[in-house]
Amino acid sequence: MSIRLPLAARIVTVAVLPVLTACVKPPPGDRTDTLRAALRGGHARNVILFIGDGMGDSEITMARNYHVGAAGRLALDSLPLTGTVTTYAVTEDNPTRPDYVVDSAASATAWATGHKTSNRRLSTAPGSGAPLETILELAQKQGYATGNVTTAELTDATAAALGAHVNHRNCQGPTNMASCPHHAKAAGGPGSIAEQLVDHHIDVLLGGGRQRFDQVIDFGPYKGQTVIQSAVAQGYTVVTNRAELQTTRPGEKVLGLFAPAEMSPEWTGEPARAMPGSGPQRCVEHQRPESQPSLADMTRVALHLLDAVADEGLFLQVEGALIDKAAHLAYPCQQLGETVAFDAAVAVGLEYLANHPDTLVIVTADHGHSSQLVDPPTDTDHSPGVYSTLITREGAPMTISYATNVPGRPQEHTGIPVRIAAQGPQAGNVVGVIDQTDVFRIIAGALGIELPLPVEGQPSPSDL
Repeated sequence: MSIRLPLAARIVTVAVLPVLTACVKPPPGDRTDTLRAALRGGHARNVILFIGDGMGDSEITMARNYHVGAAGRLALDSLPLTGTVTTYAVTEDNPTRPDYVVDSAASATAWATGHKTSNRRLSTAPGSGAPLETILELAQKQGYATGNVTTAELTDATAAALGAHVNHRNCQGPTNMASCPHHAKAAGGPGSIAEQLVDHHIDVLLGGGRQRFDQVIDFGPYKGQTVIQSAVAQGYTVVTNRAELQTTRPGEKVLGLFAPAEMSPEWTGEPARAMPGSGPQRCVEHQRPESQPSLADMTRVALHLLDAVADEGLFLQVEGALIDKAAHLAYPCQQLGETVAFDAAVAVGLEYLANHPDTLVIVTADHGHSSQLVDPPTDTDHSPGVYSTLITREGAPMTISYATNVPGRPQEHTGIPVRIAAQGPQAGNVVGVIDQTDVFRIIAGALGIELPLPVEGQPSPSDL
């Protein structure tokens, strides 16, 4: 996995800044009536699923502290019904045995299909490789408008799981098929992830990864053409910058490719370092190129385009992908900036919900990550981790530690459960401790989608 996040190695002068509170804390007292009002049954006409990649509670807490203050609230904190989601994969050679630390491909497969799979697979069963039907595919069959938005490459794991079936997440474009040769079109397979996303005729596809769609197809009706050319032939309008995105019109299928690889981060700053760490620093904000739309921009346009053609309703997944990629490299400012940008996209979804009360909004993550809020290291500490101290908007120091690997090596995912929050019809089903596969069933139930038959040999979570 290539990670391209720029580095701004500079310490800025620290000043106490006013605390910006995105959401007001609920007043103390009995909230029974408020929660009762939030519990709604029935079907949802629309579902918006927000995925913060690598956004565990630690990552949310640090973004909240930095951006709105410890007593402030983010938009995602305002959803009234919350629960916890267990995250794990299964092993390839024995699907009844859990693999406790999940990657983004297996986790996305879980909520996309309702099935566990092994790490690096996308919507295929472990061992057999049988394709697993996704919630987006099921929604399409019942006439729902569908969309897929990410700040990563559209062919990266979280976005790919909704509309592609391959045995390895690396098979992103026609020339990237070494890990899954039998999925190539020349071998009678469905093709690379990029080809499958287009061939599925998903109404709106917005993100990075133009390098995958620029690759040439080697077999089939579009042989000798790039994936982009095949998309145009199949009725897509292709846009490559923010201005072009704003000119798209309802009724068009839109493929937005805004960067060669993943999109640019919103903030930059010093990376975490071995003792005594980097900082104290304020993050350098507003670093995304003007030519690239923000995640909130993409979410707003996607909802506008989908809503106009949603005769039955719509299903949209929105991923804040670079939270994870920044955490892998121990870049705290990039990580927090992407969490804040993700939260702005959630606010767009909640605005849509306010005007379309038959909408279910779900906010969750695919897995936890390496960052921890800790006391500053002392001169006597000998931790193998790396540290950075940030000065929050309250003027207070906040030290972040990354300690899942030695300095100089990428940080790792963690096997913790993650938050899930929801509002709208059937949002109460997220309460308690659930599994990622249950998210699939919650969405299907809310949209009134009949569940597919079990895949032979594929265990359910209760079998593990």
